[in-house]
Amino acid sequence: MAEPPPFSLGFEEPGAGYVSGSQRARVFTESWVAAYLFCPNCGERRISPYVANRPVADFHCASCREEFELKSQRGRFGAKVLDGAYGAKMARLASDTSPNLMLMNYDLAGFAVTDLFFVPKQFFTPQIIEERPPLSPKARRAGWVGSKIVLRDVPASGKVWFVRGGEALARDAVLEQWRATLFLRDAPPAARGWLIEVMKGVEALGRPSFTLDDAYGFEARLARLYPANHNVRPKIRQQLQMLRDRGWLEFVGRGRYRVRAGV
Repeated sequence: MAEPPPFSLGFEEPGAGYVSGSQRARVFTESWVAAYLFCPNCGERRISPYVANRPVADFHCASCREEFELKSQRGRFGAKVLDGAYGAKMARLASDTSPNLMLMNYDLAGFAVTDLFFVPKQFFTPQIIEERPPLSPKARRAGWVGSKIVLRDVPASGKVWFVRGGEALARDAVLEQWRATLFLRDAPPAARGWLIEVMKGVEALGRPSFTLDDAYGFEARLARLYPANHNVRPKIRQQLQMLRDRGWLEFVGRGRYRVRAGV
């Protein structure tokens, strides 16, 4: 397959029929995605928009059927991102039908994308979904309960960058990072949560090589997260073995591991 042309990070101005700023932003961000983004899962040259008002996803890949939801804003995303109804979100997590999340930042002065990364759907666990207070009785949707995605609890491996600091990443690098964590989709939700938490601990060490004793430093945090588990150290060893077997880690001997997927 021939390499696609380099990214153009600039937007095209929507037609005069779009009056509000939010309408214009939606049109120029969605048009840019449809024009330039390839599928990070299978490498298909373009992902396609769904028809308007689809309740869950905005884009899909016609080749591998992956679905994607786009959220965009001018400033950088903070520790949490507003999302839809809490009940619906949790139901989708339980049924494994959540789309992959696409987060875009853009600059209006330059009228271009500045940053864009994906959070693959395997990183969506109940632990990163926060319930918002119900809307007040005077609100138009009184009693409605929204949600937030806690981005700070997503490990670095769960953020697949396409554009960073105004620079488009190489296609092969994007595909490699995406594929490095697909093994998490094979794990049941509870097991996936443990694997992700151990991955976060490894990344927090800030170096590619570490020891088993370093990993035992995660014990107190994991004990708080999983108070029903009274054998945290054996569980940590089990997760390290699973991450090794799936290629995310490499065992180099004498209780030492090396991250293969990068941190």
